[in-house]
Amino acid sequence: MNIQHPSKLMNPEWVHTIRSAAAKAEASGKLTTEQLSLIYEQQWFKLLVPKIYSGPEMTVPELVQLEESISWANGSVGWVVTLCAGAGWFGGFFEPAIANKIFERPDACLAGSGAAMGEALITDDGYLISGRWPYASGAHHATHFTANCIIKNSEGIIKNDDGQPLVRAFVFYSKDVTISPTWKYMGMMATGTDAFAVENLFVSKEQCFRIDARYAVATGPLYQYPFLQLAEATIAANLSGMAIHFIDCCKEIFGEKQKLEDQHKSLINNLLSEQESRLNSSRELFYQAVNKSWDKMTTENIDELSLTEVSNTSKQLAKTARECVDILYPYCGLVAAARSSEINQVWRDLHTASQHSLLTFADL
Repeated sequence: MNIQHPSKLMNPEWVHTIRSAAAKAEASGKLTTEQLSLIYEQQWFKLLVPKIYSGPEMTVPELVQLEESISWANGSVGWVVTLCAGAGWFGGFFEPAIANKIFERPDACLAGSGAAMGEALITDDGYLISGRWPYASGAHHATHFTANCIIKNSEGIIKNDDGQPLVRAFVFYSKDVTISPTWKYMGMMATGTDAFAVENLFVSKEQCFRIDARYAVATGPLYQYPFLQLAEATIAANLSGMAIHFIDCCKEIFGEKQKLEDQHKSLINNLLSEQESRLNSSRELFYQAVNKSWDKMTTENIDELSLTEVSNTSKQLAKTARECVDILYPYCGLVAAARSSEINQVWRDLHTASQHSLLTFADL
């Protein structure tokens, strides 16, 4: 297959809007009004919302290509779109009455956490929930939050058949949530990845949902696609987009190194070509695996081998993205170490985003 540069999917005006506001977004710790306006206009937070709620219900291959392109434009914007659009996928599992209310808003955006950091006490007509979740990208402009909770009754924690605590997912309204600053890391500074909490919050039974294909309310194949591989593929695409952005910055920097001796110019140009080719080879295998898995999902029963290929190529792409950037970084000079430079922001974003545990432990 022909692997395109991410710029092929991005209108130059979109890229300008995203990148021209990048420094302001970092300084404020959240996406800017200009960036959010573009996102709402293009419905990027709703990419995985079911068609029955007027969402695009995008296919997985289309999704990863677009999210790679947005992350190429800017890592923080791409990450927030990916995480919030991913939470929008849960709309396929919500009770229709709740889903209609959530997604009728043009600015609908779901943030949340997969960590089971809350407790939900069963009541006669719902649940009483308390908990604090440390990281939720896009928290400051989210209209709703999703969170996992351990289920309890009057006798204590309810256990599964395997003896583990029973965990269920819930959706909260932003008015019921308290946000507190927690994101103090070197990269992804504009993602607004802060903590959220609820205290003795009553929620209806309809606000509880199960992320399981057997309980999908929307009927499309998107909601039968396994969540693990969906998450792995979209995060890998983010890292790939950032790595391509870094390589693009290297091309500009290397082109300005006029005073280098010929053998040194040859060295860095060869390294650049090698790493770009290496990254594109990994991207090609990744997209082949994603496309194959989607074809299986839409034409026949998806098999474990296809899903394993998505997982493996996602982890390999993440690993390759980190390694290519680190090989090129030493040749970029002090500009790459200046916090105000574009290439430094890309480097910080990639090395922060790549700490996500989903793709860190790769058996490669």
